[in-house]
Amino acid sequence: MAFGETSDQIMSDANRVLRDARFRNSIGYKSHAMKRGHFMKKLGRAALITAGVLIGASVIGGILNGIGFWGVMISAGLIGGGIWAAMKFPKMKIPTPETLVQSDLKSLAGKTEIWLEAQRPALPPPAIKIVNDIGQQLDMLSPQLQKLKEGDAAAYEIRKLMGEHLPELISGYRAIPQSLRRKNNDNGKTPEEQLIGGLSLIEKEISGVTEQIAKGDIDNLSIRGRYLELKYDQSAEAE
Repeated sequence: MAFGETSDQIMSDANRVLRDARFRNSIGYKSHAMKRGHFMKKLGRAALITAGVLIGASVIGGILNGIGFWGVMISAGLIGGGIWAAMKFPKMKIPTPETLVQSDLKSLAGKTEIWLEAQRPALPPPAIKIVNDIGQQLDMLSPQLQKLKEGDAAAYEIRKLMGEHLPELISGYRAIPQSLRRKNNDNGKTPEEQLIGGLSLIEKEISGVTEQIAKGDIDNLSIRGRYLELKYDQSAEAE
């Protein structure tokens, strides 16, 4: 097996993986771009490992007038093992609510999308649809965030929405046993209905924030947090 063919095959396989469904399953362009960037860094490390082994094998072959069958096999094994390690590690870190609050405005939308994608498997289908819609809203919000300064009150409000209200809503739902998620609580709504209603409110808030910033109405921007702080009655959960 020629080294050139090995390298071409690696690049071909990498390009195929790059088009894998995990990228198409992103809820927004920003998270897609961040995951693609992470993948490309790993691909770059794999390419460096491949080049290093090939150069090393060429130098040794030049000194010894060839590396022989076992030299080729060892080199191929080193390339394969190096690529496996480079592509498997490090795994992309999933943001936490704490890191979302501290994120810079440039990466806030993308990190929020990645966090939401990690929550989707635990959510009911109607909520997943809204989460996907939130991803689109975050894509539209992201360019507008560049108009804000890190210390602006508006930036604080947006981080609070992404890093507190949204995670509290979803975490509160996930903390409820599955058997109780469709049972009415004291306010006559099921936890699932509260989740869907809260996510819908957040989607509208993000849309409203985007519009306000686009119009230059930054000083008057205010997130209606009191409407988003949905608390689940503990006594209802215990029933």
